[in-house]
Amino acid sequence: MTPKYKRVLIKLSGEALAGAQGHGLDENVISEVVEQIKAVHDMGVEIALVIGGGNFWRGRQGKQMDRTTADHMGMLATVMNSLAMMDALEQRGIPTRVQTALIMTSLAEPYILRKALNHFEKGRVVIMACGTGNPYCSTDTAAAQRACEIQADLLLMAKNVDGIYDSDPKLNPRAKKYEHIRYIDIINNGIKAMDTTAATMCMENDVPVLAFGLDEKDSIIRGVCGEKLGTLIDNR
Repeated sequence: MTPKYKRVLIKLSGEALAGAQGHGLDENVISEVVEQIKAVHDMGVEIALVIGGGNFWRGRQGKQMDRTTADHMGMLATVMNSLAMMDALEQRGIPTRVQTALIMTSLAEPYILRKALNHFEKGRVVIMACGTGNPYCSTDTAAAQRACEIQADLLLMAKNVDGIYDSDPKLNPRAKKYEHIRYIDIINNGIKAMDTTAATMCMENDVPVLAFGLDEKDSIIRGVCGEKLGTLIDNR
């Protein structure tokens, strides 16, 4: 297979890494994701990852907690997932670096754009943890911001459904799936596929997004190679 894109950012939810158990880490799921990343890496594609932390902590769990504190706990959850993914990738021989938006130099590098770009040149996968480093920002927003900063050719957003629908397909069996949708339509129609801040950022910087189901066979590989799957979001 031949890749369509030279540099991509893959956004994985923490819940996706938990698999059917719904919390923690499912080694089988991680292994499947790693095999796909290895295949894409072997094609010469430059890869960044942003991983959520919802399998360990979600800010809305701390209902009586200060929002900033709850969000910082969520950022720490993303570090646990990032270190687990780094370990799994390196066991498959893929050189990997974790960069964090919060400083924790005993565990990882601080996020520095120029260092990330240098890692790409050296064939390393870069995992970008701790979101943007700011509370009140989702990991969707972090993925959009990092994709814009590294000038990614495509932002792949792995979801637990196979694309974007006009209503919740779990509640509405007649929900219509979009094969293509514009950012402005997502924003104007209040479609909850990605948060408005992330959609606006990608729209303004003309970064296309592919929303797809992680459980579809070889979905990451197929997305990077330009095959038709999921929902493509752009300005066209």
